[in-house]
Amino acid sequence: MKGVLYREDDASQWAALLQLQARVRDYVAVLVLDLVVDEAEGYAFLRGQLQADEGVPKLPRLVRRQPLSFQVSLLLALLRKKLAEFDASGGETRLILTRSAVVELVRVFLPAGSNESRLIDQIETHLNKVIELGFVRRLKAPAEGSAGRAASEPVYEVRRILKAFVDAQWLADFDARLAAYQAQLASPNAPEPDDE
Repeated sequence: MKGVLYREDDASQWAALLQLQARVRDYVAVLVLDLVVDEAEGYAFLRGQLQADEGVPKLPRLVRRQPLSFQVSLLLALLRKKLAEFDASGGETRLILTRSAVVELVRVFLPAGSNESRLIDQIETHLNKVIELGFVRRLKAPAEGSAGRAASEPVYEVRRILKAFVDAQWLADFDARLAAYQAQLASPNAPEPDDE
């Protein structure tokens, strides 16, 4: 359980986890962790418990927290929005996007530039970070002519676990940071924002 356990990746471990779920919850609770299982979506992971009790010594974190750059946070928010729209439309259960579709999602929020290939490279760098975090999976490209896509264009699946991490609270916090960022840019004495 170092990472996410997906039903589709390992059916035997998934079945064992479901069978021993109560025992696993009790075991990881001692380590100040919560077991999160979403049977409908087919994933499970460990999350650190909130330690808000006063008078109780604060224990070290066993689950690593990773700060995200603005661009990666923006990409996660946009992918989460796209996943919500996809779920509302019904039908398919897997959201599959091409690289060009991801670029179009993000392009609106980036400054207009003349170097198209540099923009695509930057977005691919951020997309690779999202893949590393486990929210998107790179798929093998379909054969030429399948669904109108060229065989050379990368194809990605947005993993449903994104819904568990990018929830309404996360989006509200991100909106607040965006508003503060916009206010800073709008003030006449604001320093130029740093490029990452």
